[in-house]
Amino acid sequence: MIKNRLPYHLVLILSLIFSANILAQAPEKPTSAEIYESIKKLNFLGSALYIAAHPDDENTAMISYLANEVKANVAYLSMTRGDGGQNLIGPEIRELLGVIRTQELLAARGVDGGNQMFTRANDFGYSKHPDETLEIWNKDEVFADVIWGIRKWQPDVIINRFDHRTPGTNHGHHTASAMLSVEAFDKVNDPKVYPEQLEYVETWQPKRLFYNTSWWAYGGQEAFAKMDKSHLSALDLGVYYPSLGKSNNEISAESRSMHKCQGFGSVGSRGTDMEYLELIKGDFNKGSTDLFEGINTTWTRVKGGAPIGKILDRVQKEFQFDNPGASVPDLVQAYKLIRSLPDGYWKKVKGKEIKEVIVHCMGLYLEVVADNFSATSGEEVTLSFEAVNRSKVPLKLKSMTILPEQFDSTLNLALDYNQVASFNRKTMLPEDISYTNPYWLNEEGTLGMYKVEDQLLRGLPETPRAFKVQFQLEVAGAPLKLEKEVVFKRRDPVEGEVYRPFEVIPTVAANLNEKVLLFGNEGGKEVGVIVKAGRADVKGQAMLELPAGWRSEPEVVDFELKLKDEEQRIVFQLFPPHEQSEGYLRPVVKIGDREYNKEVVYIEYDHIPTQTVIQESKAKIVKINLEKAGNRIGYFMGAGDEVPASLEQLGYEVTLLEDRDMTADNLRRFDAIIMGVRAYNTQRRLRFHQDKLMEYVKGGGTMIVQYNTASRFVTGLAVPMEEVGPYPFKLSRDRVTDEYAEVRFLQPEHPVLNYPNKITSKDFEGWVQERGLYFPNEWDDRYQAILSSNDKGEPARDGGLLVAEYGDGYYVYTGYSWFRELPAGVPGAFRIFANMISLGKETRP
Repeated sequence: MIKNRLPYHLVLILSLIFSANILAQAPEKPTSAEIYESIKKLNFLGSALYIAAHPDDENTAMISYLANEVKANVAYLSMTRGDGGQNLIGPEIRELLGVIRTQELLAARGVDGGNQMFTRANDFGYSKHPDETLEIWNKDEVFADVIWGIRKWQPDVIINRFDHRTPGTNHGHHTASAMLSVEAFDKVNDPKVYPEQLEYVETWQPKRLFYNTSWWAYGGQEAFAKMDKSHLSALDLGVYYPSLGKSNNEISAESRSMHKCQGFGSVGSRGTDMEYLELIKGDFNKGSTDLFEGINTTWTRVKGGAPIGKILDRVQKEFQFDNPGASVPDLVQAYKLIRSLPDGYWKKVKGKEIKEVIVHCMGLYLEVVADNFSATSGEEVTLSFEAVNRSKVPLKLKSMTILPEQFDSTLNLALDYNQVASFNRKTMLPEDISYTNPYWLNEEGTLGMYKVEDQLLRGLPETPRAFKVQFQLEVAGAPLKLEKEVVFKRRDPVEGEVYRPFEVIPTVAANLNEKVLLFGNEGGKEVGVIVKAGRADVKGQAMLELPAGWRSEPEVVDFELKLKDEEQRIVFQLFPPHEQSEGYLRPVVKIGDREYNKEVVYIEYDHIPTQTVIQESKAKIVKINLEKAGNRIGYFMGAGDEVPASLEQLGYEVTLLEDRDMTADNLRRFDAIIMGVRAYNTQRRLRFHQDKLMEYVKGGGTMIVQYNTASRFVTGLAVPMEEVGPYPFKLSRDRVTDEYAEVRFLQPEHPVLNYPNKITSKDFEGWVQERGLYFPNEWDDRYQAILSSNDKGEPARDGGLLVAEYGDGYYVYTGYSWFRELPAGVPGAFRIFANMISLGKETRP
């Protein structure tokens, strides 16, 4: 329900909702056809919300259809940012992976036309039941965020990706997302439910709720094709958009392909594409293909809106594809009427949309570029402005205001047709400006929840930028205010024009190359702290904050950095205690009476804007009582992991193997060959090397294969599953998600549990996220199952560590999550892994 007048805070939150999308990309340059489609969208006042659990759960075909065919205002509410997944394109996991996947979602929405929202829930890894999920997430807080998201977005239609009625048969996060959505449908309009939110938003009642089902929920495609679907509504999403030159299927594939770190690259298709919806709540004619049937989606749903609809009808009818600027006078008239409406959701939504259409019709290019991609508080920044009006519409740049300092400039600059106006301004960043950091990482949360105290930030995909410029324009005699974020742009000799977000960073950063520092029995080791200047002329002292029993030499080091971005590596010798110990090391930099302890991490991939993450600089330090036999490791990388670096810290000599290294003579020089995670899923060339690897084992080598998934073996290119080992085994989806689950020894006398380290139950303490995943559930009798574990209420999972003697060597297949435990510095995981490497070496010199 929309009242005639909304409180100021509601206007503010709506502004945040509709301004937060993809940041710091190149300016939009739509074609006339795309502008025309935007004009059609101005005349549709209907909204939809798609709800699921993770990045890549969303049905991009449905989102694209709603945005591009129906012209609805559509968003995807993802419970999490996907921190608990794997990364196929780089080493980032946990929080940094969540930053990547957030940006991939935004990139996907940039393709399919949707918007993006989140809750504070953290993806803590695979969960087998929604009860466990909601306990770890903190159901009340996540439910509050779902209510908040619906009240903000005011959807007429909600679509769930997953079924709320099947707990325990799917990922617990998936089912929980649907359960929360169904419960929210009934409670979101109750003012007694989270009344504190009503300072900023109003209650709202969606009209209908659907479950977006498919063949995977009914036993496969063949069974689904035969079943009675009379209780479902069928939509053909395979429409073709002549103005875009693409089918909806093709747009969907492009959108889904943005989830690159998860390996979701998709091939576009054409033609009929049927999707099915089951009505869960609300009223709907099942035979209808119009999800908004019976809902007023015209301008008459807004008091005083009818004249706006008539003007926009005329704009659409009279649009000139070779002269979009001819539509501007009518668009300005409609904009004035929208501004005069009572405050409310559609005023804000359509006010933003129509301003963008006016700008695009004029071909207005308006940009603010900083002279560097970063600056610190109190630092001077030079801004370059460019304004070009590429239409015949009369346009004046009246004034501008640089935020957040409210620095005003009166310009009264006429922007004549196709004449470039450019100028520079210097400004000083305020001393109290915040770092441009992902807001959900600013405070330490829990296993299942991010900590975000500011209600207005909850749900936003990104941190709103404080450094921006407001422009006051006069378009065809009418005032128009536009806001542009400050960006950085450079010329790349290969890529050409390259954009990057402008960042506010600390005066000095103290980065550690290693997040985990491991000490065996070798005594002290060197620790390097990279001190980097965020501005020129930085001078101070660096030191290490250490737990009891640890010491460094020297204790304090002076440094001086004269240039911005200059770095100095400061070396400390770190000495552990004699006994096994673990804790955290924190570098501290003192400049005058101020202390700095942040690191700056840059995440750079071509498909997303460069991300800057500013977080506490610390490293886990672990003294491990560990023995090892065998030192030379050949590591064949799979999807990407940090296991090689972890092994090097304990003194192993690790060689990353390439195709040219995979010869029989070369392999023989290694004490062990280790296959990285999902190597057989991702490295097609292994087909040509498998025989050589098996000969290496047969000749006395030790080969360790980490987890793969059965569903992603590349048919005809990768090694068939039954040939991954010297004897056949079958991978399953069995996993143990509880990192505290008991681990039982099936072969307590086996060398892998005894040499050179005696393994006990204590070695399974302190594990993170899970025990393991995709365990084999069938194997040849020549394998020995070493360990057994299971989640509560489930049968024993015995296939997590299989060892077989083959010829004179040993073959190991293991689904335990070493790729998580070793980088996390779990002492027991290192001791077991060292034993795997040492297999067969008990009697060797």
